[in-house]
Amino acid sequence: MTDSTSPDSLSDSPAATSPALPRRLNLLQGTALNMIDMVGIGPFVVLPLVIKTLGGPQFLWAWVLGAVVSLIDAFVWAELGAAFPQAGGSYNFLKIAYGERRWGRLLSFLYVWQTLIQAPLVMASGAIGFSQYASYLMPLEEWQRKAVSGGVVLIIIILLYRKIDSIGKIGLVMWGAVLLTLGWIIVGGLSNARIPLTQTIGSIGSISGGLVAAGLGQASVKTIYCYLGYYNVCHLGSEIQRPARNIPASMFISIVGIAGLYLLMNLSVVSVVPWQQAQNSEFIVSTFVETLYGPEAARLATILVLLVAFSSLFAVLLGYSRVPYAAAADGQFFRIFAKLHPTRQFPYVSLLFLGGLGLVFSLLFRLGDVITAILAMRIVVQFVGQAVGLLLLHRRRTAVDFPFRMPLYPLPVLLAISVWLFIFLSTGLTFMLSGLTVIALGVVAFLIQAGVRRRWPFQEKEDSLYAGK
Repeated sequence: MTDSTSPDSLSDSPAATSPALPRRLNLLQGTALNMIDMVGIGPFVVLPLVIKTLGGPQFLWAWVLGAVVSLIDAFVWAELGAAFPQAGGSYNFLKIAYGERRWGRLLSFLYVWQTLIQAPLVMASGAIGFSQYASYLMPLEEWQRKAVSGGVVLIIIILLYRKIDSIGKIGLVMWGAVLLTLGWIIVGGLSNARIPLTQTIGSIGSISGGLVAAGLGQASVKTIYCYLGYYNVCHLGSEIQRPARNIPASMFISIVGIAGLYLLMNLSVVSVVPWQQAQNSEFIVSTFVETLYGPEAARLATILVLLVAFSSLFAVLLGYSRVPYAAAADGQFFRIFAKLHPTRQFPYVSLLFLGGLGLVFSLLFRLGDVITAILAMRIVVQFVGQAVGLLLLHRRRTAVDFPFRMPLYPLPVLLAISVWLFIFLSTGLTFMLSGLTVIALGVVAFLIQAGVRRRWPFQEKEDSLYAGK
């Protein structure tokens, strides 16, 4: 009997795939899952860091740039997601764009490879941030913080261990918590401004040519991290109803909605807490609410922030758990990851693996060590790789193959590639090297696997899956 995790057990054709995932998520639920993925602990922790990086009230421009980058990149995701609405998102996009027999195998493998590392790191970063923010409510020793972060991951795994239709309902409840928290900050600050709004807007608007030199690129790395997740719906592509319409719509609604909330939240905070003070606050939302309403209200606000962070981790693990499943169901990863729960129809092996590794990482790493590294790791293969892949697809396929077409093609694609490369350089040499190292290790792993299985580039394996392509 062959072990299910051995190289020989790797499936080679779609005939070996698991049953299709049911399409039960509508536009509202998909948008909600996108938005709670985007708004985690990030904006509440990053806001002071962005102000400090730019060293002045012009910090809002970094949030604007983050929104612009997300919107430009969303055109790439929208075309690919509408044309190929399958579980796994970028895995399928890269494989189809670069060719399923050769380079597409390598690029899609590298994406799954980095997902096995980065998805648990994303989970860990959110869980660690959760435990750090929770220390506002009560002092926590280091071991207590680790216990809190690990416990959060365990609870999320338990909540996701169920059918996708009930998950959509849970997502709507969590989305309500996100809107409630941000709404309280925005309305409370703008209606009780301690600093005249005209003065705040005037200071923010006074941009100069030296702003870029002052750190706009570095600050934007942090704000873009807070926007990531607008494409979560693409990972759930095979579970979205009317995907040609709902996948692009949910992304653009999410980005515009979250950008508006972020900009208003920042404006609201610095209208109450001077930016000179805000840049040094570890718990800016708590400080903000305490300034307006006192310590009891600040504790309630902290609880809401933690609920938002929890909701984001929920959406993150939900989306990423579909990536190894898609690769295994396609015959490019260990078959065990293609298993669906016998009665609840969700990829439980993938969910447990990523969640379990996220639990381990949450006990090992610090928040500051992973945020920028996560972004640097993803840019080359995922964001730049699939943008270039879309250009290749347009050369091989007709307009009929793309239910959604971006305006002014190929300008948005070229802009996306340029901006992502700029952001990659802005992460700094150390993080650039860490991202490239992960890619290099992935190439080695791919070559080892290909050598064992006698597949490209060592020997082309012709079978029924690729015959005639």
